[in-house]
Amino acid sequence: MQTMQAKVGSMSNHDIIVIGGSAGATAPLKQILGRLPAGLPAAIFIVLHIPAQGIGILSQVASSASKLPVRQAENGMKIETGHVYLAAPDHHLLLSADHVVLGRGPRENMVRPAIDALFRSAALHHGPRVIGVLLSGLLSDGSAGLNAIKRCGGTTVVQDPSDAISEEMPRRAMEATTIDLCMPGAAVGDVLSDLVKEPAGHALPIPPEIRLEVEIAAGDRIGSDSLTSLADPVALTCPACGGVLSEVKGSVPTRFRCQVGHAYTADALAREQEGRVDEAMRVALRIIEERAELVQRMARDGRRNGRSAVAEMYEARAAEYRENADMIRRVVLQSLDPPARKRES
Repeated sequence: MQTMQAKVGSMSNHDIIVIGGSAGATAPLKQILGRLPAGLPAAIFIVLHIPAQGIGILSQVASSASKLPVRQAENGMKIETGHVYLAAPDHHLLLSADHVVLGRGPRENMVRPAIDALFRSAALHHGPRVIGVLLSGLLSDGSAGLNAIKRCGGTTVVQDPSDAISEEMPRRAMEATTIDLCMPGAAVGDVLSDLVKEPAGHALPIPPEIRLEVEIAAGDRIGSDSLTSLADPVALTCPACGGVLSEVKGSVPTRFRCQVGHAYTADALAREQEGRVDEAMRVALRIIEERAELVQRMARDGRRNGRSAVAEMYEARAAEYRENADMIRRVVLQSLDPPARKRES
């Protein structure tokens, strides 16, 4: 272990490449790997947000495109240049100074492995030697991680949003931090081949919050004191565990963590809340419709028994319930409309 650490630590070029993406990232990833030469003097680590059953397909795609050996990362695996490492299902892919760590820490933005977790760990242990690449994808996954790489002296690359199938990830990364290079996915491979030959810059001080968040991803317990140093409590609850969320101090983009360690960017949290609001309204709709049906039956019973006043009261109440149900149904349907349709209407 010590020997490998000395070997990796002695390298002064950009010898650590971390790549993240989700929707629409498979095609540019294949192009990138196809352009990298055998014997590349850098190790490549990849996190794509795809279902666990898609890992085998990703491995086949990567292996068929790459001149470099491709393997699924395993805990404790030595970092070797000229190799491609794919994240394992349901584990954060993390880097130490000389080997791979598979973390079982809480999910970030509802996923594990998370792009941000990989990027932060690379920034923590490899600083200016890191090249972070963010490809096509939804929401703002990877933005905070690219920001960590930049703060630790690394190089940041994003796929041109106009070239991406899903432009949110690269666009929001460009809003969150200074990006060194922005280009079409097809050009990234050639650029990486050149960047790995260039000397890395000087090491920068590691912000303590980056170290803490890497420890959380690895599965270390997060205590109240640690969370307080990282974030301030807000009046929001964690969708995963129901705990109180805290807003990460000074984070761009805006991010939240709970005491368990679940993490969300603001847009990911909003999307998760939207689904829960929709579900809650549908439950409320069902309960009100059942109530209307029950009260209507009570009205019929009243009329059969000659209790007209009671029947009229129940009929009025049933009509009120149905009116409320119609209003909730309209709200539910409007919530399913795309934003463009809402603006047009």
